[in-house]
Amino acid sequence: MSDRELLSRIVFDNKVVAGKPVIKGTRLAVEYILNLLAHGETAIGILKEYEGLIPEDVQACLLFASRSMASTAFMPLAMEPCE
Repeated sequence: MSDRELLSRIVFDNKVVAGKPVIKGTRLAVEYILNLLAHGETAIGILKEYEGLIPEDVQACLLFASRSMASTAFMPLAMEPCE
């Protein structure tokens, strides 16, 4: 599946999850899927838990996050004390 096809699986609707990006046809926010992955859940585990999702949905979330981060400037969240 091309990047364009993957990204078409992510949609925005102000009436669904307060306009956050979600997997098309669901109320599953990209943020939620990424959080599951960040806390150790596997793509296979997510697919088992949420019937109807396909592997490309998880892949689309990762690509969306990657593209979103590419144009973001970063600042440290917290400064470490000088020693």
